[in-house]
Amino acid sequence: MSLVLPSELVVDRFLPTVRAMLATRLAERGLTQREIATELGVTQAAVSKYVGGDSGGDDRFRDDPETVATVDRIADGLVAGEMDGYDALAELLSLVRTLEDRGPICELHEEEMPELRGLGCDLCVRGLDPDVRAERDVLANVRTAARTLASTPGMADFVPNVGTNVGMCLPDPRDETDVAAVPGRIYAMGGRIEIPANPEFGASKHVATAVLASNSVGSDRRAAINIATDDDLLAAARTLAIDPLEFDADYEDRGAHLRRRFADRGAVPAVAYHRGAFGIEPATYVFGATAVDAAELVGDLLEEASSP
Repeated sequence: MSLVLPSELVVDRFLPTVRAMLATRLAERGLTQREIATELGVTQAAVSKYVGGDSGGDDRFRDDPETVATVDRIADGLVAGEMDGYDALAELLSLVRTLEDRGPICELHEEEMPELRGLGCDLCVRGLDPDVRAERDVLANVRTAARTLASTPGMADFVPNVGTNVGMCLPDPRDETDVAAVPGRIYAMGGRIEIPANPEFGASKHVATAVLASNSVGSDRRAAINIATDDDLLAAARTLAIDPLEFDADYEDRGAHLRRRFADRGAVPAVAYHRGAFGIEPATYVFGATAVDAAELVGDLLEEASSP
């Protein structure tokens, strides 16, 4: 694992780029290289490189509208005498905080530390608080569950035409924005499972509906996966001592219908299914305490269904 602090990227990539941008702007406004060196606290030789375009830097900052606007504002303020070093520093610190909030610094950080990708990392903005930890854990769990499905033998045969998704909610979810899932759903192509993107919160409506219905009746099953309804899989569930719950697909408010069916059962089952309706493909929901638990149960069902 590579351990890189965002502050390292600020020093190594952001600061040289902004200094070069400022040097160029100040030169365009008539300051000499010696005056620019004094304003920026660098040598005249460094200013010469900045103005000559030999300083390197990162185009992501040069092309970023917030960075361009801030550099122009500082250059104008310094030339007009309306801004001093303290004011310029305040502007740059504010800019860094903005760029760390899913901006270019965050993008660079994920490139340097690939382990951060798909985790919705907000450490720079919010710090390591319990809410951030919970979000990170849910995203990581859904990502692992999706990979588990992709490596499950025979899974491609049970992906519905509309695709499969994996959803898991935060504790005490309010709505679908508290449910993490895979954007664009998971599809089977050429007998393989394709996962189009890392999980995000609010990326699913249908699986989120099932997850939220489960949580609304006090169940500890915080995750669900949708797969194709298949009689062999339902028989496999019964062999594994699971009593699948059938519900009606043709409901405008499926969430309310699921809540009623769960309440009638007195619990949220590990497997719930419907046989479809006009324009609605048959679907089965496999529930688990976590997304990984649900994915592992899908694997158990497929293995049992395929056994002689």
